[in-house]
Amino acid sequence: MKQEMSSVDVAALVRELHPRLLDAKIMKIYQHSPDEIRISLHIFKEGRTNLVIEAGRRMHLTAHPEEAQKFPQSFPMLLRKHLSGGRITDILQYDFDRIIELSIQRGEDTTILLIELFSRGNIILLDSEKKIILPLKSISFRDRKVIRGEVYELPQGQLSPVAATPDELKEMFSRSDNDIVRTVATRMNMGGQYAEEVCTRAGINKNMPAKQLTDVSDMHKAMQEVFRPLGAELKPHIVLKDGKPVDVLPFELSHYEKNEKKYPGTFNDALDEYFSAGAEKKREQIKEIKDTKNKKTGLYEYRLQKQIQALEKFRDDEGKLVSRGELIYSHYQTVDGILNAIKAAREKGYSWDDIKNILKRSDVPEARVIKSVNASKGAITITLDNEEIELDAMLSVTQNSQMYYDRSKKLSSKIKGALEAIEATKKLTGKEDVPKKTRQKFPVHKQKWYEQFRWFVSSDGFLVIGGRDAQSNEDIVKKYLEKRDIFFHAHVSGSPAVVVKTEGKEVPETTLMEAAQFTVSYSVIWKSGQASGDAYWVLPEQVSKTPESGEYVAKGAFVIRGQRNYYKDVLLGAALGLILNEEKRLIGGPVSAVSKIAQFVMELEPGEFEQNDLSKKIYRMLTDKFEDKRLIKEIASPDKIAMFMPPGRSRVKD
Repeated sequence: MKQEMSSVDVAALVRELHPRLLDAKIMKIYQHSPDEIRISLHIFKEGRTNLVIEAGRRMHLTAHPEEAQKFPQSFPMLLRKHLSGGRITDILQYDFDRIIELSIQRGEDTTILLIELFSRGNIILLDSEKKIILPLKSISFRDRKVIRGEVYELPQGQLSPVAATPDELKEMFSRSDNDIVRTVATRMNMGGQYAEEVCTRAGINKNMPAKQLTDVSDMHKAMQEVFRPLGAELKPHIVLKDGKPVDVLPFELSHYEKNEKKYPGTFNDALDEYFSAGAEKKREQIKEIKDTKNKKTGLYEYRLQKQIQALEKFRDDEGKLVSRGELIYSHYQTVDGILNAIKAAREKGYSWDDIKNILKRSDVPEARVIKSVNASKGAITITLDNEEIELDAMLSVTQNSQMYYDRSKKLSSKIKGALEAIEATKKLTGKEDVPKKTRQKFPVHKQKWYEQFRWFVSSDGFLVIGGRDAQSNEDIVKKYLEKRDIFFHAHVSGSPAVVVKTEGKEVPETTLMEAAQFTVSYSVIWKSGQASGDAYWVLPEQVSKTPESGEYVAKGAFVIRGQRNYYKDVLLGAALGLILNEEKRLIGGPVSAVSKIAQFVMELEPGEFEQNDLSKKIYRMLTDKFEDKRLIKEIASPDKIAMFMPPGRSRVKD
C-alpha cells in the first residue's frame, strides 16, 4: 500500500495546483502531529480551504481538515508570525524531486516554505536568500545543517525523465554499474514503479546491465510516452484491491491494468481521498486510546500500554540496526572501496573539506552513494538500497557492521528488561495477553566429542578429525589416535594433526584422498597463496612424542618414523554445507564429502577476505537465500561458520 507521494505525483500535483494557489491568502497555520501541519487558505473565487502538509509523505488541499488543537505549538505559531496575511506568488517542484517550494509575499518580505517529501522529510521556512528562518526539525547529521541561520542546500540535481535527451540517457547508462531498472529509478528520481513501467513499454529486460544498453531510442520513446500525461491531460485515479485502496496515481499504468479503479475529479481530490482515509483511521485509533485513558482504566493498565509501546519500539529499532549491519556486508566491495579511498585521502593530508569538494565533483559511481560527510564526527553517510547508513570513516567494513550489531545487542537486553517489566505489571492488572514474538523451536543439537576439533564425515562414512592448534593436536594424538586409525600430516610445519577413525574397517581411496585435501587445506598452505600442497599418512605406531637423543619436540609436533605414504600436489579446497532434513545443521570439509550429505553447498577458495569478515558475509548470503532467517541464525551464525573455515583469507567460489 502506497505510503508517500512520488516525484511523479509531486510533478502532477504542482502542475494542477499552480493556477489555483497563485495569489491565495494565508490565514492560520496549525500543527496536528510531529510531521504534519495545516495551512488555512483563502483562494480567490473559491473561498476558504485547507492545505495539509505531512513531511516525508504528502501535500494536498483537503476537504477533511482535522480539528485545531486547543493550545497551538511553537512551530505553527512562529509560521503564523512570518506568513499570516501573506499571499502565495509561486509553487514549483525542484528538479523533478520530492521537493516543493511555495513562494510567499507579505508586504515587502519574500519567504519560501520548502516542503521535503522524501524519507525523513522536513518543512522549512527560508528567507529570500535561502537562509533558514525556521525548520520543523533541526538536523545536523548531513553535510548541510538544517538549523536556524544556515543556508539551505538543495540536493544535487538529477536527470529529469520528462526533459532527458537520448544523448543524456546514453551517457547515464554508460556510467552506471547497476541494472537498467535501478539506474532509471535512482538516477532520474522516478522510483521503481515508473522505472518498471518504462522498461515494460520499451520492451527491454529491466535486469540487463545498464552499460550494455547502447541503443536508447526505445527507452527514450517509452519515457516520453509514459510521462506525456504530465504535460497533457491527467487521468487521476485510486487503485483498489479487494475493494480497498492500495495506490493513487495521476495517470494509468499497465501494472494495474486489471485492478478496479476509482476516478475522482482531480489528482488533488484523489490524493485527499486516499491519504485522508488513512489519516481518519489513525485519528480514530488515537481517539480510542484517549477514550480508554479517560475511562480511568487505572494506573497499572495505562502503565502496561506504555510498556508494550516501548517494547514494540525496542523490537523495531533492534531490527533496523541488524538490517543496517547486514546491509553493510551485502555491499562489502562498495563500502570497502569508499572507506579505503577516504582513509587514503586522510593519510595524504587532505582535509575533510577537501574530501567533500572532491566527492561533489567526482563522477565515480561509489561517490554517488555518499550522501554526506560529517567532519566533526569523522563519519560519512551513504545510501544502500534506499537506506541511509552512517559509517565511521576510520573503521573497517567489519568494524562498522559490528558497531550496528553491538547496538542491537544492547537493545536485546532492553527488550528482555521490558518483557520482565510487562510480566510484573500483568500480575498487578490480571491481564494475560502480552505481545510476544512466536519463535519456531528447533531440535537441540547435542554436541559430539569430536566437535571440539575440526572434523568431517567422508563420502564413505568415515569420521575424520583434525587439530585447531598445538594443544588440540596433542589431544588428538594422545587421547583419540587408536591402533587401527590412520594419521595424516601436511609436508610443512603448521599442519593440523588429522586422524581417520577407521573402527577396524578398510579405508577406501576416496576417503584417503579427502583426508589429504582436508589436511593441506587447513594447514598454512592455505595462507601461502599456493594452489596445492603435499600430505602423507602413516600408521599410529609410527607417530611418537619421543625425540631422538639431544633433540626437542615442540607442543603439537610429533616424530614420524618409518615409511610415509605421500599424496603429491593435492588441490586446496573446502566447502560449507547445510543439512536441511530433520537434523538441520551446518557442516564443513572437502567439497566431495560435504556435497554427499548436504542439501546446500558453498565452495571456498583462498581469497581476499579475513575469516571473520567472510563468515559474516556468508551469513548474510544465507539469510538472503533462505526465507527462514531464524533457522539460519540458529544453525549457521557467523561464529559457527568461522569454526569450519580454513585459516587465513578466503572467498566464496563462483
